[in-house]
Amino acid sequence: MVTKLIYFMRHGETESNAKNIRQGPEGHLTEKGREQALVTSQRFSRHKGRPQAIISSPYERTKETAEIIAGELQMKKVEYSDFLAERRNPSEIVGHWGEEADVKHIVDQMDKSYHVDDLRVSDEENFVDLKERARKLLAYIKRRKEKRIIMVTHGIFLKMIASYMTYGEKLTASQYNTLSYFNPVTNASMAVCSYTHHWFKKDEWKIVVWNDLD
Repeated sequence: MVTKLIYFMRHGETESNAKNIRQGPEGHLTEKGREQALVTSQRFSRHKGRPQAIISSPYERTKETAEIIAGELQMKKVEYSDFLAERRNPSEIVGHWGEEADVKHIVDQMDKSYHVDDLRVSDEENFVDLKERARKLLAYIKRRKEKRIIMVTHGIFLKMIASYMTYGEKLTASQYNTLSYFNPVTNASMAVCSYTHHWFKKDEWKIVVWNDLD
């Protein structure tokens, strides 16, 4: 039996987060966001066993967060993976305030209503796309040799990871939207997950801690 611990972390606050503006890959951390990342990185001293790798989404806000963590833990290298990127928003809402009527209508369709799995509103990554990426990410984690890994990612995709761990291939868009609604992900919070490879039964994923800031 082999068990790995994965420390998923959402990036620190960005200017767009603070202003409720829909983001793309661009966008730097605020001073508050940098402090959040530093505080979270200091918590790793409480955990038994030193993280052996840090892997980040290639977006600006996650790169900055990962670099702060790596510096605090004296880890020489940050790896980057597109598997950890945030869901691609519809291009027409990127850079727009979340309370605009057109933006709210699109977001409500995608995130706040029950819909068929393959709904596609515009040019966004839809539920089917995200579910497939979560599946690939978990397969990638299985292949990694490290037993303790920090992964810096984003709120929406982190919810998809947790949903896929919970339901597997049976996951539907309605189940995902329900889980997403009731399980917030705060900036710089941590979700600790375990993966156990069993020799004589099905491999097991567990969510040990969710949205932890303490």
